[in-house]
Amino acid sequence: MKDSFLGLRTTIYKVNDIIKAKEWYSQVLGISPYFDESYYVGFNVGGYELGLQPEEQSSAFKSDNVVTYWGVSDIELSFYKLIAAGAVAYEQPEEVGEGIKTASVKDLWGNVVGIIENPHFVVQPHIS
Repeated sequence: MKDSFLGLRTTIYKVNDIIKAKEWYSQVLGISPYFDESYYVGFNVGGYELGLQPEEQSSAFKSDNVVTYWGVSDIELSFYKLIAAGAVAYEQPEEVGEGIKTASVKDLWGNVVGIIENPHFVVQPHIS
C-alpha cells in the first residue's frame, strides 16, 4: 500500500466555454496548454496538471467543499492578478500560521481556485 498513492497529479475545472476558459487560463498562467482538444485542455503548471473539461449545462451551483491550492511566490500579487483578470474574491489573502498564506477566488465559471504561498513546502521526489 505504500506505493498506492504517488501524490496529486491533476485538478480539473468544468467550464461551459472551453475556448474562452483556455484563453483566460493561458493569460492568467502565462503559458499555453500542452494538450488542446475540444473535450479537454491541459496545462502543465510546474509539473502538475490543470485540466479544463467542457460541461454541457452550466450549473448554478458548484461545490466548494474541495479546493486545490496552487503554489505561488507572492500571494498578494497573484491574488490581485486573478481579480484583475475577472475572477471574484472568495477568500482574501491571510496568513494561516508559520509564514504560510492562502487565498482563493472563483473563476469566470464559478470554480474555486486556491493559491498558497508556503515557504516550507518542498516537492519530494517519489522513491520506490
